[in-house]
Amino acid sequence: MSPVRPTAVGWDCWLLAAIACLTMNEKLLYRVIPPDQSFSHNYAGIFHFQFWRYGEWIDVLVDDRIPTCKNQLVFTKSFRKNEYWSALLEKAYAKLHGSYEALRGGNTLEAMEDFTGGVTEFFELSHAPEQLFCIMKKALERGSLMGCSIDVASLIEMESHMEQGLVRGHAYSIIALEECDQVDQDSRVQLIRLRNPWGWVLWKGPWCTNSKEWSTISIADCNSLKKQTVQESEFWMSFADFKKYFTKMEICNLTPDGLQGEVRSSWSVSVNEGRWVRGSSAGGCRNYPESFWTNPQYRLQLLEEDDDSEEGEKLCSLVVSLMQKGRRMQKNQGPRFLTIGFSIYQVPKEMQGKHQHLQKDFFLYTASKAKCQSYINLREVTERFRLPPGEYVIIPTTFEPHQEGDFILRVFSEKDSLSE
Repeated sequence: MSPVRPTAVGWDCWLLAAIACLTMNEKLLYRVIPPDQSFSHNYAGIFHFQFWRYGEWIDVLVDDRIPTCKNQLVFTKSFRKNEYWSALLEKAYAKLHGSYEALRGGNTLEAMEDFTGGVTEFFELSHAPEQLFCIMKKALERGSLMGCSIDVASLIEMESHMEQGLVRGHAYSIIALEECDQVDQDSRVQLIRLRNPWGWVLWKGPWCTNSKEWSTISIADCNSLKKQTVQESEFWMSFADFKKYFTKMEICNLTPDGLQGEVRSSWSVSVNEGRWVRGSSAGGCRNYPESFWTNPQYRLQLLEEDDDSEEGEKLCSLVVSLMQKGRRMQKNQGPRFLTIGFSIYQVPKEMQGKHQHLQKDFFLYTASKAKCQSYINLREVTERFRLPPGEYVIIPTTFEPHQEGDFILRVFSEKDSLSE
């Protein structure tokens, strides 16, 4: 399949960026686009696609009629004029959400999850954690999808070129990370391999093709890294320059079923579905102490610390994802995304294993152990934490009390955990 590119109508470019990332992983691509269909063999004018939808994979069937204007495709298209898989995928995704109109404005992370069943993390690189290289390395080992971009200050800057050749407001795919010894220096250099989904490379900085930096590593490392850039659209740059020039990064961590058998390097995942009900379980955030305790409560046991925990540290890595359900499909009916978030409390020893609903007094006199950085009116809020082994309770909430909605709460942990 050839790279996809946007047309003049760019209201779902967020979806386009996710499709470009999907093409980087053949197993995931053929999970979304089953390969047993074509325009020739047993052709019946229909195609089917598979998307992850709130905990399960569903099949979406569409015909081969694609919107056009003056004999040109209106939305997504491929470089090859006789290739229509991306336009058909877009049509199926629009059907999933109710209409093409429902795709106006969105988030690349949202589509990445619907293509993989994974859970996504968002990083502002100006405030990236110190262990970011390690986080990304582990993510790639698990088969996770990763993308990055450079913010624009205004629409005028969209797709404009920086001095070093990078493009603002443009989605790049992250392909690999490497660390090499530098010749005649007692140091190592961290490198990152990126791909421009639209098929061309403009990077002119250090570690671009034929730059002097390649002479600072061994010939063996040099040849090995250059052989990896099999696509003309791929290039290397230093990890330091990556953090300097790029502003945002997204990781879509895959669930075991998304990895199709590669469970040995995947996360342990727990999934809980729930609902905020007015007058019952829609208590709002901690600003409302009289009702906060009525929110749904989910127990979590972290059983084993990470393999790479430092001596005496004993911490467990986990990613908590709170997603509200069905809001985009109802977009034309008026409802917008609720403002949502969550808090995590450590359960005292005397309350562990009892599974009772924690009452108001507990939350009045107990501080949270962790929480999302902010409440946000997007489909999903996701945060990464490192907590000691033990028993915790997660409280998913809307910001205001008495707001109704369905949600799904997922917890990804590097080691085994129990959730209920």
